[in-house]
Amino acid sequence: MRPVVSGGIFLFLSLVFFGARSPGQTIKPSLPGETKNSPVIIVHDADAVDAFRARADVVKLMVNCGITNLTSTAKVRDAWRSIVSSNDVVGLKVFSTPGPNSGTRPAVVAAVIEGLLTSGMPPKNIVIWDRQLADLKLAGFDDLVARYGVRLGGAVQSGYDSNAFYDTAFLGTPVWGDLEFGKTGAGIGRRSYVTKLLTHDVTKIINITPMLNHPVASVAGNLYSLAMGSVDNVGRFESDPDRLAAAVPEIYAMTNLSDRVALNITDALICQYEGGERGLLHYSAALSEIRMSRDPLALDSLSIAELEKLRKANDAPKEKINTDLYKNAALLELGIEDVKKIPLRRIELDGLARSGH
Repeated sequence: MRPVVSGGIFLFLSLVFFGARSPGQTIKPSLPGETKNSPVIIVHDADAVDAFRARADVVKLMVNCGITNLTSTAKVRDAWRSIVSSNDVVGLKVFSTPGPNSGTRPAVVAAVIEGLLTSGMPPKNIVIWDRQLADLKLAGFDDLVARYGVRLGGAVQSGYDSNAFYDTAFLGTPVWGDLEFGKTGAGIGRRSYVTKLLTHDVTKIINITPMLNHPVASVAGNLYSLAMGSVDNVGRFESDPDRLAAAVPEIYAMTNLSDRVALNITDALICQYEGGERGLLHYSAALSEIRMSRDPLALDSLSIAELEKLRKANDAPKEKINTDLYKNAALLELGIEDVKKIPLRRIELDGLARSGH
């Protein structure tokens, strides 16, 4: 196996095929070239945020503009049909812990849902999900269930699949809700099991993450959000930068996890550069942007650069970047890490779409 360098030691990739009768560990194949070289589309509209609140009508136009430009299609319906099919069960992975103001904003998710419905996808085939149902509800996503007839899904509440797991020598202590909670014996705590929501229900994943700093991962972005939200027994990684740097890209790269990611969206309407998973708008700036790509690493790398820029501009304390995490992701060919090499296209709306131009 190819080694991954993190914290000065070699860590080997431990991956498992989902649904295997007798799970065997294997390296995930390289991602398709279109994923690794996917451009990043940045859509900006100065009217998207008013007093730190997203304007749903403007956000919808921004999402429509982003998806049609990313897919080089003229119609929103056709753009979404090129991403997912009406037969898919699409999981909209959000980051809900910080709430509706600093986490993934419901207005962005609503715009994606409306696009998917326009493409002919049945509402029951759309699942808004995160680790905990309670966080989703507190963040306001149950309002979207009532409005559109879509579903909510919690990774913990769905349970975990004993045949799909990430295995590492770093032992953890399973907590309530984890598959191995209450069990004893040799090897207990080595594995992080994948939620049944992904192994038994969702066929395609759309990541929708905020531009929010994270004290250990540097950004609560596409890589971190999906990896840590998909498996149990993650406490052993969360507080240790070296362990997290190895686990996040390796879990993301698991067969039938990253392979299911159809699209990554960074909700950059508001960027919070301090505070971690707590919503602190006084450490935030309105960027009024939506960013899209098939490349999760490119989006996360750009977010880290933006966070650094805002901290400097606001004389905020400098934070140590977990560079190993993103270098490891690049070694696993999850995307482009070097921001200078990321193909970008910036689109300025600023009311043009609403004025008919």
